[in-house]
Amino acid sequence: MRHVEVVMGIPMSVDVPAPADPRRAERAVRTAFARLHEADRRFSRFRSESEVSRFGAGDLRPEDLSADLTEVLALATRAGLASGGAFTVRRPDGTLDTDGVVKGWAAQRAAGVLDAAGVGAFCLNAGGDVVTRGEPVPGRGWRVGVRDPSDAHRFLVVVEQRDGAVATSGTYERGAHVWDGRTGRAASGLLSATVLAADLTTADVLATCVLALGRDGVAWAAGQGATAVLAVDDDGRVVGDTAGLRLLDGAPAV
Repeated sequence: MRHVEVVMGIPMSVDVPAPADPRRAERAVRTAFARLHEADRRFSRFRSESEVSRFGAGDLRPEDLSADLTEVLALATRAGLASGGAFTVRRPDGTLDTDGVVKGWAAQRAAGVLDAAGVGAFCLNAGGDVVTRGEPVPGRGWRVGVRDPSDAHRFLVVVEQRDGAVATSGTYERGAHVWDGRTGRAASGLLSATVLAADLTTADVLATCVLALGRDGVAWAAGQGATAVLAVDDDGRVVGDTAGLRLLDGAPAV
């Protein structure tokens, strides 16, 4: 079964191959998407009534925040400290922007709904950031394509994995939207950064950190929970730490 909805302004999908209990799997998928929509309502900086917008505008005190926003801000604080200030949830104009944490965090929570419901094999794709479990067919893992930032129709590599997460941060679709908190300027040096990790919260935050840090972020992320890192610099050169990673050059992504 496959289910697709637009959440946070991007298409998100869940694929569940041959579920043992289709009705239970369908209910779990609906609940997972409800969690994603809830996160969008709470964290969207484009909604003036969202909790993150109200907090950013000074309408809420820290002690009034939900457990979810408190958790997200704590994750952002840890990432900022670990990256030497490169990661930030403040835009240069001072606007609070938790996008660098929320998409991966929300998608990982949605994956947790599927896990709790006993959905043993699935692929949750949140606009290119992916959580996988089990196998789509016996004996083969899920195949996740890492896009060439200079060619939307070409994969640099295809990663095969079973239980894990893949996240990519880049400038090739949204332009310069990641800021280096150390300088207050747009991140430079890399066109894209892809991180594999055990969970999507970690992968997504680290991918944003690597993009902000530049080439130095590749080795740094390996010590922060990344199981593999693949980046493309401004000259189109591929750099990364992919030791032990199963890469399928030219294989189709599923």
